[in-house]
Amino acid sequence: MALNLHGLFSEIVKIQNPQSQVQIVKYFTAPIITKFSRHKEKSQQSQNLYHRALTVNHDSCVEIINGYFDSSANLPVVHGKSIDLDNRVKTWKLEEKQTNVNIALEMYRDATLGDIKQQVLVTSDSDLIPALKYIRKDFDNINLGLILPRNLHNKRKNKKLSDCTDWTRSHINNDELEKHQFPEMMPTNKKPIYKPKYW
Repeated sequence: MALNLHGLFSEIVKIQNPQSQVQIVKYFTAPIITKFSRHKEKSQQSQNLYHRALTVNHDSCVEIINGYFDSSANLPVVHGKSIDLDNRVKTWKLEEKQTNVNIALEMYRDATLGDIKQQVLVTSDSDLIPALKYIRKDFDNINLGLILPRNLHNKRKNKKLSDCTDWTRSHINNDELEKHQFPEMMPTNKKPIYKPKYW
């Protein structure tokens, strides 16, 4: 899948309010660690091509904000139902770091510095509730929207998140995802971007 984020969310917010116009899409992610990815260097190359497609296609209307992956953890050993806190073992645990902090800070900073009327958060992560509450409290002129990244058959709402926003879209339709795919080849001012085999 090579999803055109700007196209997809421009359509969804216009469904909610035909007067809405997306100024910028901020995409929060983390660079792939090749040794942990299924296709190794090809996965990293594919991610780089996708990021290039996102930013080239919309004249900087898509901004990519990177966190990072942490690949290890020092965890206590479990014996039956007891945890031995004095006996720890280093384990492999791939976890994305800084993403939620980056989202919260970018949203609050945009609310503070930007002349914006609406912010739309695409997540189902309740860790972002405090950020929404602070924006709601400090900037009552900003309309807050929430899109839960789920398909049509999973319309279960996240009430705690939804309670912090003015509107919630509980799903993304499959036909919307299909409609907003990048083409197999994208022309650019430099080298064209060809859709890779591995995403």
